[in-house]
Amino acid sequence: MRLNQNILLLGKKVVLVPYTSEHVPRYHEWMKSEELRRLTASEPLTLEQEYAMQRSWREDADKCTFIVLDAEKWQAQSGTSEESCMAGDVNLFLTDVGDPSLGEIEVMIAEPSCRGQGLGTEAVLMMMLYGGDAQTDDE
Repeated sequence: MRLNQNILLLGKKVVLVPYTSEHVPRYHEWMKSEELRRLTASEPLTLEQEYAMQRSWREDADKCTFIVLDAEKWQAQSGTSEESCMAGDVNLFLTDVGDPSLGEIEVMIAEPSCRGQGLGTEAVLMMMLYGGDAQTDDE
């Protein structure tokens, strides 16, 4: 979704950034995991297909995707790449074109070392606030 293409959301534990082509290689590595594919009901994709998927999600009007960064790693030193701080992703899917206040949120904390620390919880709460604010701005 282009709506969030220039948005950075800063929380206490996570930073949410738009899913860009810079993130695809790490994301693709995560999705090689049979466990993650099973838990997310995802099919295995080639790297080329993953880049195409990222582009289509950016253009899709009913999907909003952010990459979840570990805020502690991201803030530790200036110049740290987003890719090295990636913990997972959080998505908002608008489920009713006629009513943009209806949707579904999904979160995946793919990086095993980032699990069990509340990053997913904070990412979902931030996405709920962001989705609500975006809805209010459009009215």
